[in-house]
Amino acid sequence: MDGTGPAVGLTPSSPKKLSFDDLLLEAGGFGRFQVLTLMILCIPRLILPQNFLLHIFISSVPSHHCAIFPNELMGNLTKEDLLLVYIPREVDGAYSSCKMYSQPQLHLLHNNSEVTANKSSVRSCDQGWEYDHSTFISTTATQWDLVCERKWLNSALATFFFIGVTMGAICIGYLSDRYGRRTMLLICYILSFVFGSLSAVSISYTMLAVCRTLCGISLAGLSITTVALSVEWVDTRHRTFAEIITGMFWSVGSVSLALMAYLLRDWHWLLGAATAPCLLGIISIWWLPESARWLLANGKVEKAEAELARCAVVNGQIYEKSSTNKRIQTLLEHRPPSVSPSYIDLFRTPALRKLSLCLALIWFAVASSYYGISLNITGFGLSIYLTHCLYGLIEFPAKLGIYVLMNWLGRRWTQVLVLMGTAVCIGANMIIPMAFGSLRSAVAIFGKGFSEASFTSIILYTAEIYPTIIRQNGIGYASFVGRLGVSVAPMIMLLEDVWLILPQTLFCCLAVTGGLVANLLPETQNVQLPETISDVESKRSHLHNEIQMTEH
Repeated sequence: MDGTGPAVGLTPSSPKKLSFDDLLLEAGGFGRFQVLTLMILCIPRLILPQNFLLHIFISSVPSHHCAIFPNELMGNLTKEDLLLVYIPREVDGAYSSCKMYSQPQLHLLHNNSEVTANKSSVRSCDQGWEYDHSTFISTTATQWDLVCERKWLNSALATFFFIGVTMGAICIGYLSDRYGRRTMLLICYILSFVFGSLSAVSISYTMLAVCRTLCGISLAGLSITTVALSVEWVDTRHRTFAEIITGMFWSVGSVSLALMAYLLRDWHWLLGAATAPCLLGIISIWWLPESARWLLANGKVEKAEAELARCAVVNGQIYEKSSTNKRIQTLLEHRPPSVSPSYIDLFRTPALRKLSLCLALIWFAVASSYYGISLNITGFGLSIYLTHCLYGLIEFPAKLGIYVLMNWLGRRWTQVLVLMGTAVCIGANMIIPMAFGSLRSAVAIFGKGFSEASFTSIILYTAEIYPTIIRQNGIGYASFVGRLGVSVAPMIMLLEDVWLILPQTLFCCLAVTGGLVANLLPETQNVQLPETISDVESKRSHLHNEIQMTEH
């Protein structure tokens, strides 16, 4: 050891010992109790995309041009004539969004192909903008004129939100390992509802930015605690199935967001509608069990026994308290006294240090490329609502495909494959001409499917890699790095002003890098969840062999 203190959960591993999965099997394995728990955990998975992808709609920038205030002599001119004499055209023939003539160019009414006055006659908009309200009644861009020189403030709203998610991943990951999954999930539900409601009634840009940041912190808790609970109550053979089922509701939330945005075209109402389901989540906590794995890992034996007894009863099994208590005591003999986990434990030992660094690179690549595709929903010849709906629908076959691949190829090669598929689709759309709108749409939709598959895979992969004693810290750390990637994605999109395909080039390179690094991770298919750090540090092949023997 390096003298910095004992690593949490680091004990000599034995060739054969009782595991929590054995206790789960005695309580019915994967039964009605697990199904009901997963159904409850589908609620946060439904809420998350409605908030994480919300900025696509509430911060959308409609077509706009400088506000025109014609004098009395021009009262008979049509709208098109006013645009002609007041607004210069860009190279592509479209009216400028950010410039107007200092003086009306009346001569253009007689010959609109005539060369206009020199550039000194063109100035920036100083009296506001006029917006096209055919798609949106109101967005944050139209509310506070966050366009042209101020458009970075509009993109910054998404960045502020994901900075909050980033901070929440670290803070709530630690608190969840300290105080429990269920407790923190309830707190996060309440905070998400409060700050989401305040966001919906914001009266200033500053108020909205602050409330969305705080909302991001609380929503991060919904994300990481849900992942931990879903894998910790499921046995080894059903982990992939559990992640895919709960992950399906992310896709349901994504598709429903398109419908909500289509029906509610004012950003205040849309934000309120995305916040409302948190009330359902608060109510559902009454039926949600605490993680028995976490309870045992933290020495709360009586509460763990109560949860296991509840599991057995719901699953229709006969619960023998004395027998279960004896097996729990046997299980605890192989564990050290409860020590408060910390993020330092993710890097204290060699194997975990390597895993944590690799997962950081992969999460950054997965998250940034996923949101890079999700935020880029224009330029395909379809409405913003239809494009987002198709992006959501493609996730259903993607999740079914990832279920087959993860059971066939394993976790590692599946992660490599889907990240490379994401990179290929992003790269293809960089070279397909804009005129081929249908082809570009098809490639983008397939790219969204691959990126969603990579997200689904890495979430389960991360939960399987880290041991129970620091699992929530590990998921929180990985999510933290991933949200850094998400936070910079809106800013990367602004680089299209420098070079049109620069953002997509960066997202493509990140996906390729993530795929290469994923090849360095260990395979976790059909391997019991590690409970202590020693389970990660030692070779886990003997665990794999034990499970194969029990299956046969």
